Amino acid sequence: MTAPVTTPSELLAKYDVPSPRYTSYPTVPFWDETPLSEASWMLHVKQAFDKTNDTDGISVYMHLPFCEKLCTYCGCNKRITKNHAVEEPYIVAILKEWERYLQVFGKKPRITELHLGGGTPTFFGAENLKVMLGKLLEKAELAPDAALSIEVHPNATNAEQLQVLYDLGFRRLSVGVQDFDIKVQFVINRIQTFAKTKEIFDAAREIGYTSINGDIIYGLPMQTAESVRYTIEKVKELRPERIAFYSYAHVPWKSKAQRRYSEEDLPEPSVKRGLYEMGRAMLEEAGYVEIGLDHFALPTDELYIAAKNGTLHRNFMGYTPRHTELLIGLGCSSISDTGTAFMQNIKEVEAYEAAVNSGVLPILKGHELTAEDRLIRQHITNLMCQFSTSWDTAVAPYFNDALVRLQPLADDGLVEYTSNSITILPAGHPFVRNIAMCLDARLWSQQPTTPVFSKSV
Repeated sequence: MTAPVTTPSELLAKYDVPSPRYTSYPTVPFWDETPLSEASWMLHVKQAFDKTNDTDGISVYMHLPFCEKLCTYCGCNKRITKNHAVEEPYIVAILKEWERYLQVFGKKPRITELHLGGGTPTFFGAENLKVMLGKLLEKAELAPDAALSIEVHPNATNAEQLQVLYDLGFRRLSVGVQDFDIKVQFVINRIQTFAKTKEIFDAAREIGYTSINGDIIYGLPMQTAESVRYTIEKVKELRPERIAFYSYAHVPWKSKAQRRYSEEDLPEPSVKRGLYEMGRAMLEEAGYVEIGLDHFALPTDELYIAAKNGTLHRNFMGYTPRHTELLIGLGCSSISDTGTAFMQNIKEVEAYEAAVNSGVLPILKGHELTAEDRLIRQHITNLMCQFSTSWDTAVAPYFNDALVRLQPLADDGLVEYTSNSITILPAGHPFVRNIAMCLDARLWSQQPTTPVFSKSV
């Protein structure tokens, strides 16, 4: 891992442009206009399952969209409600969807990764989590080294839920922190004390969880260097094994709640990047190592080990220490990946439930990857995970245009390239999204005319 390089403000201004986060390629806005048929999608699923279930196993992502309160910064697909009667019909639907996949698999799936995201997954009570996950897992085999994890909001999580999850095999939590400054918490509508957050960390440690991730966001409205410094100092006291230090994504055209504040309330790009540089220095001083984009880990954590060994992977769940060919997304808006195709579920809760209950797979959109898609995807993933990539001479023509687009970044000392390789220099690490975008053939051939992505810096 190379020492950080200070980012000049003129480069920040030059490259602070809308760009994807590349948890997939092609990115969702550039998928095929015609959705996949259920038969076609399930064929891709079956082929991927047969190819890898007995070796790498499969990954499962469950989207649980409900939250009791709206956090205004959040751009995720969610449903705000205090009515917990919504839990049971959603569980019925998500298990019916799982049954559809089990029928196609034809044998017990071997799960190596299971992640619950949202929304607020711990909106669901302990007993309902036990029922839902118990029924999902009873028809599957857990790999000996399976990684089971869940995103939790400290204000909506208790020790009973954590114990139920632990008994089912969960060993990792991702705890939302964002910012401990009360002024920032007020404007993002997320009042969360350090004491409450520590309570969850302590309960998890006592139960036996071995890996905790802390989520922090920089670039939030009203955020200052003082608030970020204070937040990181408090998170250091909690000593999570991993820290995700995310860039705030301002997408008010997608998330109307972000209109509670304006761009004038957000830090200027150079100030925002300064928050990250300061936070990175503090975390590295505390023993954390920067991993890929916006992530840090202690050297004992498997995410660091995967980065060091070259096995780090990036998918719709973010960075993971392992790669499975097949990722099944369950629940509204979830995205599945077979390596040869993508599929996203219907986003609205009621429409999703209605589709599943009527016996129809809840397909909203999908995309069959071409040979070129799969090639470009691999090299974008390499850049996002390892900051370098190379290819055989035979496929070099696919990257001719990309290398032309890279030249300005090379002139700025951010990247080096040859006719068959790209290496992102330390100064270019903050601009990995911009560099990966140079390879994005679909984006360049279909330039969007309306806002689609958040800015990269």
